[in-house]
Amino acid sequence: MSLPSTAIEPMHFRQALGHFASGITVITSLVDGEPLGFTCQSFYSVSMSPPLVSFSVMASSASYPGIRQAGRFAVNILAGEQVGISNTFARRGADKWQGVHWQPSPLGNPLIAGCLHWLDCEVHAEHVAGDHLIVVGEVKALNVQDTAATQPLLYFKGHYCNLAAHSVA
Repeated sequence: MSLPSTAIEPMHFRQALGHFASGITVITSLVDGEPLGFTCQSFYSVSMSPPLVSFSVMASSASYPGIRQAGRFAVNILAGEQVGISNTFARRGADKWQGVHWQPSPLGNPLIAGCLHWLDCEVHAEHVAGDHLIVVGEVKALNVQDTAATQPLLYFKGHYCNLAAHSVA
């Protein structure tokens, strides 16, 4: 006896996943002297040894082919006040870098000013997953700043949000 197939409607799927709060990053690279990047909330750690991280990107992304070509990328972990940066890098086709201050990472990737932290990575693996690609990067350098007073930029239920003020016991 086979179980009946249940089709998952894309909007219901998106709504359900919206209940998972996530941090916001901008994935960046430098190709032929030109910076490129995109906003990414599907970022996570994979392994401590070797130090691996991963992000997912739409297979139709205009930015990712350049990152693949470069073979390296930076993960810019956005601070709570960087909503404008997140929105700018989420757009397609716009000049995302106009007015954005950045400096090169040790691997030459753009590091966006004001971020909480950054990770400098080389592409380790890439996997096709439906309409997305799962990219695994090996971390080659990172910067952990003293950000005790700074909150991360979070996304929850289709909106940006901040952590509530709390004390550590």
